[in-house]
Amino acid sequence: MGYSIGQVARKTGLSTYTLRFYEKEGLLPNVRKNSAGLRVFSDADLQWLQMIECLKETGMPLKGIRQYIEWFDAGDSTLPQRLEMFQKQREKVLADIAALQKHLAKIDYKVNLYAKAVRCGSLQKVLPQTKGQDITQGF
Repeated sequence: MGYSIGQVARKTGLSTYTLRFYEKEGLLPNVRKNSAGLRVFSDADLQWLQMIECLKETGMPLKGIRQYIEWFDAGDSTLPQRLEMFQKQREKVLADIAALQKHLAKIDYKVNLYAKAVRCGSLQKVLPQTKGQDITQGF
């Protein structure tokens, strides 16, 4: 099935500008044009857009995504490179998740702290009253 750029924009939530940019940057090399010169996107193009957005969301630069697409198009001879790329990206995502978990723990602490303070009517009543307490606890 073929989709116009507007239909793809509505389906994906990406702007038509972004879709044209991706094509111009070599991220959608297989988008066809009809006899009127208008882009016609296939279901395979939509799948590529999902992969592009996934990789972008995990912090892969467009240059890396373009490299992956080039390797994919080159065929099985590039399987080791693609495997290594995804292994590295996986490690990056795991590191990002670990950092976010650490930040989430701090935020959870503050949520609990301020929930108690709201119930008590005072932050000072719920802060630990120990010597050398961390000055940032109430912030």
